[in-house]
Amino acid sequence: MAYRFLTVTVADRVATVTLNHPPSNVLATAVLQELDHVFGAMEAMATVRVIILTASGRFFCPGGDIQELAQLQRAQQGTEVSARGQALMNRIERFDKPVIAAINGPCLGGGLELAMACHMRVAAAGVPLGLPEVKLGLIPGFGGTQRLPRIIGPSKAAELILTGESITSEEAIAIGLVNRVVPAGEVLAQAQILAGMITQKGGLAIQSALRAIRAGLDSPLAEGLARESELFGSLCETPDKKEGTAAFLEKRVPKFEE
Repeated sequence: MAYRFLTVTVADRVATVTLNHPPSNVLATAVLQELDHVFGAMEAMATVRVIILTASGRFFCPGGDIQELAQLQRAQQGTEVSARGQALMNRIERFDKPVIAAINGPCLGGGLELAMACHMRVAAAGVPLGLPEVKLGLIPGFGGTQRLPRIIGPSKAAELILTGESITSEEAIAIGLVNRVVPAGEVLAQAQILAGMITQKGGLAIQSALRAIRAGLDSPLAEGLARESELFGSLCETPDKKEGTAAFLEKRVPKFEE
């Protein structure tokens, strides 16, 4: 796949999507459009089981393009820009294949909103993460006011959003904002290890687990539990379930379908 602002590689059933928009990987409109296109392509690629989203250079992503934001003068313009960004983040969050953010550098504003839309986050030690939009007279517009409270709780989220201050990746792991913090230079390798652990499992089970998690976040507990039961039941008829249970009983490594 050839893109202007992204680099895409596929190996061992893992696609690595790399932001490549020097000097800092800002989320200009064209970058968002390419991300939307590449995730659309990944949906149809049976050879891809996990997606890693990372970046080239010193930054993961510092947020939106300030020059583009400065040109927004009317409420309708801002609403439309926000809605387009939210649509992309929703697409990533609801993806049926796990998406891992490999945060190699500063991750701010729209960059953090992008990372929060991913299912898991691996961050380099010492990198700053935050939502500084209030310093521009704005609020997060790509889902930050909604996802951050769901991930870390409303009180701490309000502190970060209302002050616009950043925290380090070490502070982020303590509050559950990232899954793992690793030495600089090892972020992609660690994300690949995590992706490899997932690709060894049954694809239908991974897909169903993501759907069950999302149902629980979108619905009251009773509805989430009902959806879990439905998905559990459907898996009982699959070859992967038969192979997985048989392999356990026979004390061997399961061979799931691709």
